[in-house]
Amino acid sequence: MIRKIVQIDREKCNGCGLCVPACAEGAIRIIDGKAVLSADNLCDGLGACLGDCPQHAIAIIEREAEEFDEAAVEKHLKKAVEKQAIAQTHGGHHGGCPGSRAMSFAPSPAKGSGDTVERAPSQLRQWPVQLNLVPTTAPYFQDADLLITADCVPFAYAEYHRDFLAGKAVVVGCPKLDDNQHYRDKLTELFTMSAIRSITVLRMEVPCCGGIVMAARQALAASGKDIPFKEVTIGIRGQVLEP
Repeated sequence: MIRKIVQIDREKCNGCGLCVPACAEGAIRIIDGKAVLSADNLCDGLGACLGDCPQHAIAIIEREAEEFDEAAVEKHLKKAVEKQAIAQTHGGHHGGCPGSRAMSFAPSPAKGSGDTVERAPSQLRQWPVQLNLVPTTAPYFQDADLLITADCVPFAYAEYHRDFLAGKAVVVGCPKLDDNQHYRDKLTELFTMSAIRSITVLRMEVPCCGGIVMAARQALAASGKDIPFKEVTIGIRGQVLEP
């Protein structure tokens, strides 16, 4: 039958893997550093993955293709979950970019002995952290306090881990270097799909950093949810600025 279906341009694709979690049917995989369509009957042709490709390597075309099969999708997703569970048990990974594979872990303990000054422990409990890379349905977002961090903040504020990151899930981005519209859409999906308990946006005092706050506020409004929202501004000399 002739129908709409995803087409991936291998020349444009850089294997970043952002399209993999964006496909709810699990129809896209990374093979040999390139995104590929696993099977025609797994693709519904609606194109939810299009907006997540920074290389614009994905398009919807019409061609002869096997009919979309919901039963096959359900079976495929069940198998993928089983494979992921086995991979996590053995410390491996299947599909997608290894650097963007979702992981949760306990914060690192402090180390030191004798007169050695103890190193402050990392409070990071997840991977990845970049807003462009995080899967919006990752388990570490469920029932979480979310910290949205402008990416210059951890460099300016020395006690970032202790004062802000501890106990929170985190996403990091720069509205000046990235697409703020994409940030808004990604955050809208995150707020909608996950049970976020609170939102803290940590920005720098520079004007361009206001974009990440705007994206978060617009996303919260678009999600229709009532989630406690807090904005904190950090000065370029590392101080917390009063509102």
